Amino acid sequence: MVTVAALYHFARLEDPAALRDRLSPLCRGAGLRGTLILAPEGVNGTVAGPRDGILSLIAALRAEPGFAALEWKESHAAAMPFHRLKLRVKPEIVTLGQPGIDPTAAVGTHVDPADWNALIADPDVAVIDTRNAYEVAIGSFAGAIDPGTAAFTDFPRWWAENRDRFDGKRIAMFCTGGIRCEKSTSYLLSQGVNQVFHLKGGILKYLEQVPAEDSLWQGECFVFDERVSVGHGLVQGDHSLCRACRMPLSAADRADPAYEEGVACPHCATTRSAADRARYRERHRQVALAARQGRDHVGGGA
Repeated sequence: MVTVAALYHFARLEDPAALRDRLSPLCRGAGLRGTLILAPEGVNGTVAGPRDGILSLIAALRAEPGFAALEWKESHAAAMPFHRLKLRVKPEIVTLGQPGIDPTAAVGTHVDPADWNALIADPDVAVIDTRNAYEVAIGSFAGAIDPGTAAFTDFPRWWAENRDRFDGKRIAMFCTGGIRCEKSTSYLLSQGVNQVFHLKGGILKYLEQVPAEDSLWQGECFVFDERVSVGHGLVQGDHSLCRACRMPLSAADRADPAYEEGVACPHCATTRSAADRARYRERHRQVALAARQGRDHVGGGA
């Protein structure tokens, strides 16, 4: 069983590249894989491996000035859900593209998973899903508003075009692990919205803590690793990933005549050329061959 840790923390990081260089040998020596993003505003990522290795990484991050309160969400996978380790330095740990937004200075009110149902059931509360459209498509909270964004950087424009819809409403926001809501609620506060709330720990913490029989969640939650989706109890879901367009696929998608494993799906079958499909088909053949030979083929996650 592989331990999977989703984490983020906003705090001033003076030299992200230096921290990357310190963490690299620790992560590689512990057999960790996944992605960790480091930026002047903090750290964000999902990594997987032996639990002892995960705990060593958490301890190293918490030892950094300002990072002692870093939290992480733990789940498990039957097999390693990542093909490689990526330690990246970027301008933001989650890209909203709005200079001056600082979640360490102002952020919406955190709401524990146990209290979330009562909040979003209030008719005076507008519930907004801050994730991208392809994530929302496989699961969300009942009645939540889908902005239909293709990227998080689209959210400010959507808000500018729709803010009048929310006059007099309290705003409740949620995302996968909580990080996008740190930015989006900070942004709404900067836009003069006074009552903004967000789900502490995101959907993952809600699915971990709230029993299925009490849940207002419908469907599955997309995750950015080879599990593709998870459900209540953070158990791996039923979705798979199209290797051509990276869209999550349901059982109905896989039963569609346009679906060819590793090559095409209903979302992309008409947008890929014959040469593209030939290339994908060869890649899929190589992945299958590697699996039969007991080798790891990174193209399987391409």
